[in-house]
Amino acid sequence: MNKSQLRKLGAGLLGACALILTTSFATPVLAGSGTEMGKVTNRPIPRFVSMKASEGNVRRGPSLTHRIDWVFKRRDMPLRITAEHGHWRRVEDRDGIGGWVHYSLLSGTRTVLIEKDMLQLHSRPDATTLVVAALEMGVVARVSACNGEWCLLRSGGFKGWAPKARLWGVRPTETFD
Repeated sequence: MNKSQLRKLGAGLLGACALILTTSFATPVLAGSGTEMGKVTNRPIPRFVSMKASEGNVRRGPSLTHRIDWVFKRRDMPLRITAEHGHWRRVEDRDGIGGWVHYSLLSGTRTVLIEKDMLQLHSRPDATTLVVAALEMGVVARVSACNGEWCLLRSGGFKGWAPKARLWGVRPTETFD
């Protein structure tokens, strides 16, 4: 083979690798449902999880050979999974910053980030009920349940209901017990 043929072969292989990488990191969409499901877990994408570890490397791609771009250093921080590949999950934080982390660093425990300073927790999901605590902006709280507009939170020994619109880590239409 001459140099020209080798260049063409190399370019063709690069294109094939790019195609393989692009399709292997994609997640399928169920026909007619409008719900995207992860190809590894068959769970909805995107979905929220939290950091299990107090420190987790965030990589450019889904393997140990990819460069570490930064490190998440906050246990229980809520994250949104946006893709799956083998044992790896592409996640992003509240600011949309993220990358690939190993699934063992993540937990299904639901947490939220408080997005309003001195957010009041109420005894029931009603703004006219007793205020049991106030949480500062940036606090991470555990979520026990969510209805249409409110979520039941636990933080710092306090438990109460907060408006869902003031939280990052739950979808606006999400409900669960």
